[in-house]
Amino acid sequence: MLKGKTPLLIAVVLGLLAGAAAYTAIKSKEREVKAGWVPIPVLVASKDLPEGTALSWELVSQRPIPEQFVTTSVVRPESASYVIGQKILVPVQAGDPLLWSQFETSRATERLSSLVLQKGRALTLEVSGARMSVGGWVRPNDHVDVLGSFRDPASGESISVTLMQNVVVIATGRITGTTNINLVPESDRQYSTITFLVLPEEAEILSLAAELGALTLTLRNPEDLDQASERGHTSINTLLTGVRSRILGDVRGRAFMTLVKGNQVTREPIP
Repeated sequence: MLKGKTPLLIAVVLGLLAGAAAYTAIKSKEREVKAGWVPIPVLVASKDLPEGTALSWELVSQRPIPEQFVTTSVVRPESASYVIGQKILVPVQAGDPLLWSQFETSRATERLSSLVLQKGRALTLEVSGARMSVGGWVRPNDHVDVLGSFRDPASGESISVTLMQNVVVIATGRITGTTNINLVPESDRQYSTITFLVLPEEAEILSLAAELGALTLTLRNPEDLDQASERGHTSINTLLTGVRSRILGDVRGRAFMTLVKGNQVTREPIP
């Protein structure tokens, strides 16, 4: 049998454990209840706004609403400058959160021809899979190289060749570099076409190439202006023998320096 103060100590310890367990359970329940109810400030109308009203700073204010109701479609205070001066498409009542979809976009009056430099031409090609859009990463004002894969009519062999280098993208779908992306619905940001700025003669090359084979884009640094003076090509023969891969591997090794920082590996051009 337990004697002395031992039973009392055991009771105290068990009581503390029970209390700690109860406290943990209560806090966990509180977190579950509070989840999604953290107040987040959003932009709201400070008064009733009829359709067609151009927003000014006097017509908007901030109001906190539960976090679970704040989606990417709601205008946050830090993005207010994007909607000031914009006209709303629908009536909004005082206190209602402002949504990106309630505003006109600059695309309504935007003319693609104004982005085409003199002596240049805008050429639009359809995007066929991820390789034509570099996994969807191609954006207006990006610089790309255009590769073409064809079947050599003389030998019947499949070949791949770089057709054009350092081509500027002026539009993806109907979005250009001057489009305010914040005012474009998420669904409209996807694109199935890409428009390039090229010379008239280059437009001929790409137009025919798109008919004869498959085109692929490679994304390049906009500050990289170098262009290969001699254009080689890759065929099944060079692919299987690895001759060209070995030569280019040496070139790549000289062009880039591998840096290991912590768990990250980065490549930087060698001066």
